[in-house]
Amino acid sequence: MRKYFGTDGIRGRANGVITPELALKVGQAAGLVFQRGDHRHRVVIGKDTRLSGYMIETALIAGFTSVGMDVLQLGPMPTPAVAMLTRSMRADIGVMISASHNPFEDNGIKIFGPDGFKLSDEVEREIERLIDADLQVRLAGSHDLGRAKRIESVHARYIEFAKRTLPRNLTLDGLRVVVDCANGAAYRVAPETLWELGAEVIAIGTEPDGFNINRDVGSTAPEALVAKVRELRADIGIALDGDADRVLVVDEKGQRVDGDQLMAVVARSWQEDDRLSKNGIVATIMSNLGLERYLGGLGLGMVRTAVGDRYVLEHMREHGYNLGGEQSGHIIMSDYATTGDGLVAALQLLSVVQRQQRPVSEVCHCFDPLPQVLKNVRYGAGGEPLRQDSVVTAIEGARERLGEGGRLVIRPSGTEPVIRVMAEGDDRDLVVRVVDDVVEALRKVAA
Repeated sequence: MRKYFGTDGIRGRANGVITPELALKVGQAAGLVFQRGDHRHRVVIGKDTRLSGYMIETALIAGFTSVGMDVLQLGPMPTPAVAMLTRSMRADIGVMISASHNPFEDNGIKIFGPDGFKLSDEVEREIERLIDADLQVRLAGSHDLGRAKRIESVHARYIEFAKRTLPRNLTLDGLRVVVDCANGAAYRVAPETLWELGAEVIAIGTEPDGFNINRDVGSTAPEALVAKVRELRADIGIALDGDADRVLVVDEKGQRVDGDQLMAVVARSWQEDDRLSKNGIVATIMSNLGLERYLGGLGLGMVRTAVGDRYVLEHMREHGYNLGGEQSGHIIMSDYATTGDGLVAALQLLSVVQRQQRPVSEVCHCFDPLPQVLKNVRYGAGGEPLRQDSVVTAIEGARERLGEGGRLVIRPSGTEPVIRVMAEGDDRDLVVRVVDDVVEALRKVAA
């Protein structure tokens, strides 16, 4: 167990868990870890639109400059943009200050290496060791302190990068697009990118005030987007989350399209264009069995990993896949980006829509999802209900009843004393009964 880092950087309540003192130490520790060679070291820092971003950014700058690193401040920028600019600007580290889809009270610190990828567990452990160490003797001398500088051209650089993921002759002319930026990091770049490509753009969630990020807008609250698409008879709605590394799509009928359907669309398109580096994609254990069957019908495989985009990416890098993602809308296209990029994923979908000249509802309905039921069971801290005989027996019986045509996923939460029970299969009534039986066995033990 790590003390500070979770599955996606360091995250917690701003000025509670994520304090100026912690941010200062993270800057010093990460700066020391990535000082390799005699060159002048630099770090790029981006953030979303939370009020606490000012406090955390200032503390990080103090930490990095105190160990001799120059800081390039990007301002509000999507997480994938920070990863891209880390590589583009030849920085030694990239930092994104964001708690993604969480409410404004939370914040986080995500760190990228010079290659634009999130850090390995080993590097995170080394940073944690230094956070708790006495670094006074390792601070830079008076003549070697770093400088901080704000970079103004980064929005245009990221917009141009996003546009170049499409063929040069492809435009979005004739498409009416509603884009919901969640009052977050993409509030400037996403609408402008779509407009420059020729779309008629209606933007919502583009008035951040420090408090309203993800509040009733964005990919985790798509009701506003659905209403606006229906009101304006738009061709498509695109919802990003607070740091724009995930996307949710709404078709012209106001129906939601999740990450599984998006992966199906892109996988089929890339297969037709001979762009898949492997004969399949990488998803997580939560992706619908309908996606796996659909891909199988195309002659494509699907590898499943643990929940979390970092696990998807790790498998992609290790085994040479260039497409993967999560049902939640984290879509990773390693030909373009080193992390999930909601805007680039949306552009790939729009390119298919334009080439096929078909409604989004038809393009994105690749398969009928199998009935899927998910329930949570809370248990006392320190308990191990999954080891109890009655629970083991219930799980084995549930798997037998579902047979080869269904799936049962039992997984403890990584952040709270909760066990998640998910089942799917062709028979919804059977799936519901199976989940209820396992949940009942868990609750008896937990009680």
